[in-house]
Order: sequence, then C-alpha cells, then structure tokens
Amino acid sequence: MDEATARKRMVDGQLRPNRVTDARLLAAMASLPRHPFVPPPRRALAHADLDVPLSAARALLKPMVLARLVQALAIRPGERAAVLAAGSGYAAALLAALGAEVVAVEDDPAALALAREAADAVPEAARPLWVVESPAGPLADPALAGPFDAILLDGGAAAAFPPAALGRLAEGGRIAGILGRGEGMAVASLGRKAGGAIPVLPLFDCAAPPLPELAPEPSFAF
Repeated sequence: MDEATARKRMVDGQLRPNRVTDARLLAAMASLPRHPFVPPPRRALAHADLDVPLSAARALLKPMVLARLVQALAIRPGERAAVLAAGSGYAAALLAALGAEVVAVEDDPAALALAREAADAVPEAARPLWVVESPAGPLADPALAGPFDAILLDGGAAAAFPPAALGRLAEGGRIAGILGRGEGMAVASLGRKAGGAIPVLPLFDCAAPPLPELAPEPSFAF
C-alpha cells in the first residue's frame, strides 16, 4: 500500500469515527508524511492504531489520541506553540502544518537522530525549531521564553502538567497532554489560562507510554 493511501485509511478509519472533526487537521494528517518519523524497522506500523516506539524513552502517539489532543488545542495560524518531549517531531510538524510557529523540545539522542532524518521528508513550512533541553528541566533556552499560545506534551506524564510549562502560557493559552491517574489509568487533558489561573479539564480516557522525566516518584502505600 502506498503512503498516501495509508494516510487516507488512517484518517477515514481512525480519526473521523472518533470525533476528530476539524477539517484543517484532517487535511493536514492526510497530507503530512508519517512514516519518516518512525524508525525504519517499524515503518509498517506508522499508520496503525497503536503507539509506535521510537526509542527507549519516546513513542509516536497513536493517530487518534494525537489528533484529539491537537484538535483540543484549536491551533490558529500565526500562533506560537511548543511541543515538549517532541520525539521524532511528527506532532511538532503537524502543528507547523496548521500554521503555528513551533518550538520542539527534546533531549533523547535516538529521537533527535530520527528527527534530523525526518526533517528532509516534510515541507520547509512544517519544520519546527528544535531545542535540545529536557522537558522536565527549567526550559531556560531563550527560544522557550514564551509566552506560548499552545503547548503540547507529547506523551504520558505525572498527575499534573510541568509547572515550568504552565509558566510559559500566554493569557488564553492552551496546554494539552495525557495525565496519569495512578494504577495505569490516564486521561487526555486540556488546560486554558484565564485570569492567571489554569484550570484543567479531562477530555477522554486513554493510555500512553510514560515520559521517564515526568514519571511520579515511587512511594510506599500501606
């Protein structure tokens, strides 16, 4: 099956039936190559309904989960966006394809090597600016000073969004990601900054490979 047909089947079979209705997003995912962002031995899985491992610490989120997170962010052309734990860069390229000015944050060597290879396979307009810095760190690079209109956490996290990321949101800015509930449970979540506060709303239950930097500290329970 050629890649264009695989993308169309992904959109029609996984996204449309699962409440992904944004026409711009559907068009972007139908046109943006996905297989270059996957390690060569796993490229047959690039469009499958599953999380595809990229390295020991990163994975490409399944299409439906990523699409619904991006749809919740409601990206508008010209907005500034950041993708934390950006992996090989597919999610960042998707936001760029929607018209955002994107900064991708990553420090995993294997994921970054794959991102460098994938960059040549996408249009220049869909290439994010890369910052090599841990998403759990201080986000001290000048490119990450913000404020950002949208922030995407590209993987599973602890029970809350990283405070350093929340501090970079513009008024009215949105942050989306998958927050853990403990005991293997997780929920896709959206926060929106209003009046300085950032209430977080659940979107849908799901599962995602955890990001080691943001995993909760182990604790004893009696």
